[in-house]
Amino acid sequence: MRISYNWLKNFIDINKTPEELSLILTDIGLEVELLEVEQSIPGGLEGLVVGEVITCEQHPNADKLRVTTVNVGAEELLHIVCGAPNVRKGLKVIVATVGTTCHPTNGEPFKITKSKIRGEVSEGMLCGEDEIGLGTSHAGIVELDEHAEVGSLVKTYFNMEDDYCYEIGLTPNRADAASHLGVARDLAAYFRSSTKPVDTSDFQSSDATGTLVEVLSTEDAPRYSGVNISNIKVGESPEWLRTKLQAIGVRSINNIVDVTNYILHDLGQPLHAFDADKIAGNKVVVRRAVEGELFKTLDGVERKLAAEDLVIADAEKPMCIAGVFGGEYSGVTEGTTSIFLESAYFNPVSVRKTSKRHSLKTDSSFRFERGTNPDITVEALKKAAILIAEVAGGTVSSSVVDIYPEPIKPFEFAVNYRRVQRVIGKDIPAEEIKSIITSLGIETKNETSEGFDVLVPAFKVDVTREIDVVEEVLRIYGYNNIELKSQIKASLNTSEKPDKEVLLNQVADFLIGNGYREILSNSLTKSDYLEDDATAVHLLNPLSSDLDVMRQNLLFSALTAVGYNQNRKNGDLKVFEYGRSYNLLDGQYVEKQLFGLAIAGRKDAEQWNNAGSNVSFYDIKAAVDGIIKRLKVEGIRVEEYAGNYFDFGLSYRKGEKVLVSFGSVSKANLKKADVNGPIYFAQFDWDLLLKVIKKNRITYKEVSKFPSVRRDLALLLDDQVTFDQLRLIANKTERKLLKEVQIFDVYKGDKLPEGKKSYALSFVLQDEEKTLTDKQIDGIIQKLIINFEKEVGASVR
Repeated sequence: MRISYNWLKNFIDINKTPEELSLILTDIGLEVELLEVEQSIPGGLEGLVVGEVITCEQHPNADKLRVTTVNVGAEELLHIVCGAPNVRKGLKVIVATVGTTCHPTNGEPFKITKSKIRGEVSEGMLCGEDEIGLGTSHAGIVELDEHAEVGSLVKTYFNMEDDYCYEIGLTPNRADAASHLGVARDLAAYFRSSTKPVDTSDFQSSDATGTLVEVLSTEDAPRYSGVNISNIKVGESPEWLRTKLQAIGVRSINNIVDVTNYILHDLGQPLHAFDADKIAGNKVVVRRAVEGELFKTLDGVERKLAAEDLVIADAEKPMCIAGVFGGEYSGVTEGTTSIFLESAYFNPVSVRKTSKRHSLKTDSSFRFERGTNPDITVEALKKAAILIAEVAGGTVSSSVVDIYPEPIKPFEFAVNYRRVQRVIGKDIPAEEIKSIITSLGIETKNETSEGFDVLVPAFKVDVTREIDVVEEVLRIYGYNNIELKSQIKASLNTSEKPDKEVLLNQVADFLIGNGYREILSNSLTKSDYLEDDATAVHLLNPLSSDLDVMRQNLLFSALTAVGYNQNRKNGDLKVFEYGRSYNLLDGQYVEKQLFGLAIAGRKDAEQWNNAGSNVSFYDIKAAVDGIIKRLKVEGIRVEEYAGNYFDFGLSYRKGEKVLVSFGSVSKANLKKADVNGPIYFAQFDWDLLLKVIKKNRITYKEVSKFPSVRRDLALLLDDQVTFDQLRLIANKTERKLLKEVQIFDVYKGDKLPEGKKSYALSFVLQDEEKTLTDKQIDGIIQKLIINFEKEVGASVR
């Protein structure tokens, strides 16, 4: 956003240089990214001085040239050869001395050098208006007033003042500062002064009935104002208006459009002018569009409107997409003689959605979708009407229409002095806090020794809570005025706590070493992917129906990534993601850190001697087990997965909580995400994992010098008995000498009774102090057999 230094003076008295003001603007939160000098004419008449022709003689070698001596206030007179027919003794002239760069009206800049013209030395140039950018005439040199001071600067003579323009990086929440008035308001707060009132005293209304206005959607257009102006003459804007707009980078179009653009950058209020003679039925209707209604915008593009779009229509058809873009048919042209001028406050959400839907971004939509000032619509309308009368000769031909059925009330909440001081870190006096707040246009009431209530005007869209007031106080008081304390108090937690970043990197390194790639997906997702709508966090103003809720898991983030790659013929994937889930539980927003893995397609690349195989459940299990082993998590209980993520899967519990669940993604979820299966997925509760690791102390012990012994057992079991149950029984039976339990064969068949299966297990035994004897080994195996039979009804085959 560009702001003019000279323009700001219309609203506030400034006694700071442009450079000093640049620093102040940045300090109060309006960061100046660039400061440029804006000259009213190219070159700004720099280097040109007022001179007086002392002598003027005929050139000895040229009939049309004169040899002059010119006084420019220096010790010596300058000898200058001139060919202008009006040069004469005693004339006050514009002199470009040697070294001066001239900027002609048409052509490239050139530098004055000392030269000989037809044998006579020339030490400068007497200037015509086209040679220095003052005009287009080439009839002769410029004749200055006889009272012009010799040696003075020409730019001072013409009272030409350079302007300075600030390129401000406006943050999205500062809609109130998107104009010269808004910036001046902040500066006034900083200087503890006030802005000059907007003068509309010259506005003269008419009692005549103008264009009728009907607002059918007050929710989308809470306030709508307008007025008719007749007998205008559309044409080029005067130089002062073109110069103002040019300084801030706005192209001049015609005097009517230029006035609306001027008011937009002046007061922050977008306006729109309709050709009144083209308004069917002499009636303006503010309504929602009809679904599929066609409308041709100013750029000549025919657009299909949605039922949610707000339009400004006449009795027959749309004339404008409200707050976004005007129509081709109803716009102002050179033949326009009467206009209906609109000034409104539109619902920011409605404008933002329409702008997004049609991919239309304009200066008006930029302001409307962030929130304009509903209290200034009529004032802006009147100021525009005064300007139009000045630059286009128009007269107001109706009374001002102002439809505002439910005025927007100020936002009210309490502010506590002590809390403001505590957050800022300095005991700013209560009176100064109040002074800053009121200087920003925020009213106060119900003041006590502890604080006051604030009434925040509608244009301060970024102030809705006490913490926002703290920010306002701090930026006006000055961040640089908050001293750093010599002593900083801090609390240190001496308890052991794992470094989550280190652990995350360990897991990532492990997975990357096994062919996985990390992905980063959007935390926003669509309602179809919700796990539980009752606990869902819905967006108040979603940009799209596909991004209208916060995700509750990483499953569909992974499936979306897999589907994206499948559609691009890249179906062999191993991916992982570290992210958050979002839920609303008992009225509180709860975020949880999760870690997800997904695999799909082939496990290995196809080789000449190996066709490769597809990934399976055991591949995702191997990755999960590898992570758990890598982080040395023990005491895991395995159970069958119970939920709707997978068609089949497992859950690992630590205590009563699920640490990780993994399995084959259900067909219903594959269909919902529109991806091809099978896809295997795992999701860790990362917050729980960090707590578990915190409780696991890593110890070191010497590797045993004595040999280990393996014994195998084949057990007949009921179908529902799991290997994990057997493992837990074995570890409980022999804690010291049993080092490892593995399953190496599973058999189900006709040779076994119905409802039975056979597991073949291996047991590795080792004593770290001596070699085990057969008697010891047999005793342990016998104990295992007894406990297997006692706890799960197992028998040895």
